[in-house]
Amino acid sequence: MRYSFDELVAFSTQLFRAAGISGEHALVTARRLAEADLRGRAGHGLIRVAPYLRRIRAGGINARATPRIRRQSPTSAQVDGDNGLGQVVMTMAAELAITKAAGTGVAIVGTVNSNHAGAAGLYTEMAAEAGLVGLYLAVASANGMPPFGGTDPVLGPNPLSIAVPAAPGRPFLLDIATTAASHGAIKVARQRGEPLPVGWVADREGRPITDPDRADEGFLLPIGGHKGSGLTIAIGLLAGVLNGAAFGAGVVDHRLDDVTPTNTGQVFIAVRADVFRPSEPVPGDVTRHLDELRRAGGDTLRLPGDEAARLRAENTEKGVPVAADVISALNAEAARSGISDRLR
Repeated sequence: MRYSFDELVAFSTQLFRAAGISGEHALVTARRLAEADLRGRAGHGLIRVAPYLRRIRAGGINARATPRIRRQSPTSAQVDGDNGLGQVVMTMAAELAITKAAGTGVAIVGTVNSNHAGAAGLYTEMAAEAGLVGLYLAVASANGMPPFGGTDPVLGPNPLSIAVPAAPGRPFLLDIATTAASHGAIKVARQRGEPLPVGWVADREGRPITDPDRADEGFLLPIGGHKGSGLTIAIGLLAGVLNGAAFGAGVVDHRLDDVTPTNTGQVFIAVRADVFRPSEPVPGDVTRHLDELRRAGGDTLRLPGDEAARLRAENTEKGVPVAADVISALNAEAARSGISDRLR
């Protein structure tokens, strides 16, 4: 089924408000989740509403959180999320970094006591839309991969996103997990009844697991072998350890534990386009180089950000596709909260 973006945001906002979330925080979270679906990132979209609400009701997420700046300088800051919704915390952190970088050229903002914040590219695109480069790193909210050569899954699919401003609406937008697949992608495959591609998950003997219902029996596999494993650790140190947030064995699996605060850490870096030279030619030069790359292949060639831009345009026109199971879960939450509206 397809729905308008505004309808999905309004409906999800009601659900969060019914759970005790303030109007502003409910709206920000609902928008970020719907934006993920709008761009084709269903694993970080409205599929997350019901699990978030479950953790809110159990006390694992603070419904009355008041994120605050713990410390700052002209070029840096740390946001204490007060165990609030991750979308709220990361939006605040990204906006703060963008504002600081607009004046100083470069800014870095970290978070502590945050939560799962969804699709990483949503935040770096905020920087690109403001004419800045954005870089986002985060500690994933569940482990599932051992260090390369190990057997204890103490690492997660730590996300990385980089956005570079280009033509309006079409920035270079890299948004990846450091594993071949994220937990969200596996959840979507399970929901759709689709097998997992070989190379996503393997058992302790290295044999591929393609049944999404058996994914938790094995390990997530890193991108690029030992290189992906090393990148995962580096992100964890920068976003987790430097912030005093969770990393490694200290990560709380938010899929299984609804009560314990996750203390998720994230880092956002914003860089003004004129940090090396006047900013005016930068977007045009980036666009020119990207277009040269696009001409290097056939119809299947796709650069980071291209598909997200295409889907955003298509889904804005036709409506945002939402899986039947997600619709059922959202309507069940509405019924539970005494909300009369339903997605039909």
